[in-house]
Amino acid sequence: MERIIVDGLSFSLPLFIMAIGGIYSEKSGIVNLSLEGFQGFGAFTGAFAAVFASRSFGADATTAYVLAILFAVIGACVYSLLYALVCIQFKANQTISGVVLNILATALTAYLTKFLNKRLFEAASDKFVLEVSSRITVPGLSEIPVLGYVFTDIYPFEILIVIVAVIAWYVLYKTPYGMNLRACGDNPHAVDAAGLPVGRIRLIAVLVSGALSGIAGISFAYSISANFSSSIYMGYGYLAIAAMIFGNWTILPTLGSCLLFGFARSGGYYLVQQLGMPSSYSDLVMILPYALTLVLLVFFSKYNRSPRALGEIYDKGKR
Repeated sequence: MERIIVDGLSFSLPLFIMAIGGIYSEKSGIVNLSLEGFQGFGAFTGAFAAVFASRSFGADATTAYVLAILFAVIGACVYSLLYALVCIQFKANQTISGVVLNILATALTAYLTKFLNKRLFEAASDKFVLEVSSRITVPGLSEIPVLGYVFTDIYPFEILIVIVAVIAWYVLYKTPYGMNLRACGDNPHAVDAAGLPVGRIRLIAVLVSGALSGIAGISFAYSISANFSSSIYMGYGYLAIAAMIFGNWTILPTLGSCLLFGFARSGGYYLVQQLGMPSSYSDLVMILPYALTLVLLVFFSKYNRSPRALGEIYDKGKR
């Protein structure tokens, strides 16, 4: 039970913060299938910053870790600007643009990783090897039966994600900007009639989705394999989108969806180990969250209530 909860949380929380980024974007009316690309590019820039600082300046593990998170946020934000430019400024189809940016991120990060390793580090490698992240156990709280597992072997990024998620919830539901953002997803013409800049509100929402996806990407890089490669985050962006949809574009139900996916994954790995099955079956376990996604889609998709103007290209002249 302990490993199921510990490993499940370390997978669920990065998924959750990325899904919150998707909520921000789609609540503003911008369909965001490019979370996969945002997290990948963010993880690439963060991992490169950590490796460069360690090898060139002798930065310790903690400094490299902080730099990785900072540059992951910056890199993902810059990449999300491209999506905002295409969808908001040039009014391109949002679904197609998101898929294209995902493919571009995979190819671009794979190429750049090999290129930078060869030119800067003289290594023929397609990955950036990171330091193993430390873990924290909270004294006292970790000794509570069952619930204490939540406070056992915590990655530092899990604490960061919880703090950022609380701030994101407050901004979305308790501030004027959050109210305006949600209005943009339901009736952008009314927002424009009130004298508010719809394009700017949506731009900020897309940037937020990029920043949060960057945190998720570098968190996966540090927790899953302690390295970055273009293959480690494949599919996680789409899982975050599925969690957001099952959560009906609200933050707390989305957390429940992410926890369900995370515990399905960690529980499957635990089952394989307990039954003494060959290690190849561990790869089969990775399909559990996706299989669960299909089942949930069958039973719950009819109850979804997406923002009314989601995916609609805003044209001020049609007001």
